Amino acid sequence: MIAYALAIGFGMLGLALVMNLWRLFKGPGVADRILALDTMVINAIGIIVLIGIAGGSGISFEAALLLAMVGFVGTVAYAKFCLRGDIIE
Repeated sequence: MIAYALAIGFGMLGLALVMNLWRLFKGPGVADRILALDTMVINAIGIIVLIGIAGGSGISFEAALLLAMVGFVGTVAYAKFCLRGDIIE
């Protein structure tokens, strides 16, 4: 039963990543592209967690946590750069 759930989860997250790539390239504005990148990080975290569940390793969950922190900082820095043109004041 868990194998079916994992397969469905991988399929859904793969589809979500494809749709995020479409929004990243066809987004009408910079804000849409920033949101697409942030959502791609969230989907990548979901895929890493699913890999951890499928493989039964706890190291994947730590990798997902690190990616979440780096993704948050990257999104904030990119948004600040788009607003002010400068990251460090």
